[in-house]
Amino acid sequence: MMHLFHHVSHRCSKATAETYSTSFAAAIRLLHKDLRVPVYSIYGFVRFADEIVDSFHHYDKAALLQEFEEDTWKSIQQGISLNPILQSFQQAVNRHQIDHSLIRAFFQSMAMDLTRSRHEQQSYTEYIYGSAEVVGLMCLTVFCEGDTKLFLQLKPYAQSLGAAFQKVNFLRDMRADQQQLQRIYFPGISTLNWNESSKQEIEKDIEMDFEQAYKGVMLLPLKARFGVYVAYRYYWSLFRKIRRSTPAAIMEKRIRIPNYHKAMILVGARFSQVLQ
Repeated sequence: MMHLFHHVSHRCSKATAETYSTSFAAAIRLLHKDLRVPVYSIYGFVRFADEIVDSFHHYDKAALLQEFEEDTWKSIQQGISLNPILQSFQQAVNRHQIDHSLIRAFFQSMAMDLTRSRHEQQSYTEYIYGSAEVVGLMCLTVFCEGDTKLFLQLKPYAQSLGAAFQKVNFLRDMRADQQQLQRIYFPGISTLNWNESSKQEIEKDIEMDFEQAYKGVMLLPLKARFGVYVAYRYYWSLFRKIRRSTPAAIMEKRIRIPNYHKAMILVGARFSQVLQ
């Protein structure tokens, strides 16, 4: 009856994505059915680690993160875990041969959230790689279905897409990160110099990431392309809305894309050339 346990584990990862991010869950549903389970599994794993460092304020976060990392490696080595999120993740890792160095880098960035409240350029670059770019590379491993040459070709584009998503998150969540978590991710930024000029510098960097990422999205296998393209369009729309907002507005409320706008993005994407 192991197939029932596998099924329940996959359902837990899917439910995690649907509960925490309707946008990502919708984009995953647009992937080919062969790709959905492992991508849900990657999302569930990443989300649980992120919750430890961002939300478990009345617990020993460092101990919990260490335990989660140890359990992750044990599940990958043994090919089984009673934690359904780790069970589905280890299946994705072992079945698709996801590079273990990506997982190590991810945990390193999660640990940085427990020890750093500000970043200089080097630690910022390292954090972006481990918290976001490696997630894009894990998903790219799944999308390439064993084609190493294709993976290496698309690797820099996947990193740019992950970086763009994460930097947009940083802008969107600046208020909460600063007020609730006492974190500022962008190097050299503080409440004293957060103005239109510094905001535009950050946006210029993000726009270059988006431009680079778009080239890679168009080169993805058809089984993955539409779902990734829709996620790209969601975040591009969010970025444009943030770019139209003032620095003060970003610190006053969380910028969002309403559901009707997301529906319009999906309709528009269906009429694009992305599926050809």
